[in-house]
Amino acid sequence: MNAATPLTEESDPLCLSPLDSAALLFGAPWRRFAVIGDSLSAGTGGPTPGYRHRGWSDRLADVLRAVRPDLAYLNTAEDGATTAQTLDSQIDRVLGFGPDLLHLPCGANDLLRREPDFAEIGRRLRRMYELASESDALLTTFTLGKAYVVPVFPDWSERVVRCNDITRELAAAYGAVVVDMWDHAVNGRDGLLSEDRIHFAASGQAVMATEMVKGLSHVLARTAHA
Repeated sequence: MNAATPLTEESDPLCLSPLDSAALLFGAPWRRFAVIGDSLSAGTGGPTPGYRHRGWSDRLADVLRAVRPDLAYLNTAEDGATTAQTLDSQIDRVLGFGPDLLHLPCGANDLLRREPDFAEIGRRLRRMYELASESDALLTTFTLGKAYVVPVFPDWSERVVRCNDITRELAAAYGAVVVDMWDHAVNGRDGLLSEDRIHFAASGQAVMATEMVKGLSHVLARTAHA
């Protein structure tokens, strides 16, 4: 393929096809998939020519439904939600849903304060993990990528690094699947971000869904060899 030829979802080397994704998750046990958090959890983002305009979480639900047609899916994520707002307005509803697979946010909107309180961010996220762990669901999350930049804050990269460290620590403590997007190859891709310069456009959403599928497939592989 000529280097100048635009990528499509079918030609993107960082994307799995729906068939390959379903093959990786064949036999997956999850029947109740839930997502809480903010716009990043929701899969908010603009279009990319050549890619389906669909967020990563809906894409993952599609893959899971291909292997489990009876899948129940609940996404309560809201644009702009902080960790405090997620705890106040989403966690109880989702736990009542009874998920066996649950995605948790990484605190992105908490970083938009003049001076983020990282200790408080950590406490709220830990409380979220504590409550989520009571469901016995497999937990998933992701770190923020380098491409996500808010120029008004000169220390933005440092903020993201600290928040990502909190996410990795909690994921390890609670056995969550963490998809690490901080240094992922997709960060350097032209046209990755939507017009708002915050959210991944459809091409990035497709890559995120692929990384989630891979992360879940590793869990299945470990279970099969246990």
